Amino acid sequence: MKQFSILFLLLLGYTTAFAQSPEMDTALRNSGKIYVVVVIVTIIFIGLALYLFSIDRRLKKIEKEK
Repeated sequence: MKQFSILFLLLLGYTTAFAQSPEMDTALRNSGKIYVVVVIVTIIFIGLALYLFSIDRRLKKIEKEK
């Protein structure tokens, strides 16, 4: 659980790096679409993290069996 919370905090910091272009940032923020972009990127990264953690658990289970 500790690893997941650390990963989540790192991902939140990473998503703020996407807002580099002032023109694009202003246009997306004015139309309210910036929040949609941030939510979708966050969902994708959380999904990938959960998938990788599930694979890790399966591999550990297989290694213990052998």
